[in-house]
Amino acid sequence: MKKLFAEFFGTFWLVFGGCGSAIFAAGYPDLGIGFVGVSLAFGLTVLTMAYAVGHVSGAHFNPAVSLGLWAGGKFPAKDLLSYIIAQVIGAIAAAGVLFLIVSGKSDFIDIGSFAANGYGDLSPGGYSMVSVLVTEFVLTMFFLLIILGSTYPKAPKGFAGIAIGLALTLIHLISIPISNTSVNPARSTSQALFAGGEFTSQLWLFWVAPIAGAIIAGFIHKVFFDKE
Repeated sequence: MKKLFAEFFGTFWLVFGGCGSAIFAAGYPDLGIGFVGVSLAFGLTVLTMAYAVGHVSGAHFNPAVSLGLWAGGKFPAKDLLSYIIAQVIGAIAAAGVLFLIVSGKSDFIDIGSFAANGYGDLSPGGYSMVSVLVTEFVLTMFFLLIILGSTYPKAPKGFAGIAIGLALTLIHLISIPISNTSVNPARSTSQALFAGGEFTSQLWLFWVAPIAGAIIAGFIHKVFFDKE
């Protein structure tokens, strides 16, 4: 249960901090943090919680990460379902708190896109389904390679959280204009549930592409890097 609570709170913090920065601070008149600020926010959520609870649960905070670590032989299959459920519940809880806050604004009308992910008309830059699918697949694959490599026993000790946090920052710097950046099915699910409409119907891609990329990365690490 300690591990599941750690995954719940870690994923909550990722969604609350990352999506919250996009909802409240990215476009704030004159002083908005923009894409760079949102990218840093996502990276900092993972970095901070990796050191806070990483020793408890391994700091996955992402169903794709759990599945990628399983594919790489670093995580037992028996724990997959419970981890993924804890992550999704944590993400939805964070989205609920974000909705509560944003709906309290004096001129509130609706939540808009609510930092949800999408393709086509729902892509910030109007990118196609294929473009978004390729982006999410490739970026999640490299994210898992970085996670698996930085946590490898022979890697420098104590720096994995920094490498992983900076990797997530870089991923967002690349892909916010393309898909609003997912690489995390739990994060996508939480925002799509509140944004509704087409965001919900497009949610499948943000499960399929990140999970496929993560599993491929797990197999690549196991074959090429996890042996002498």
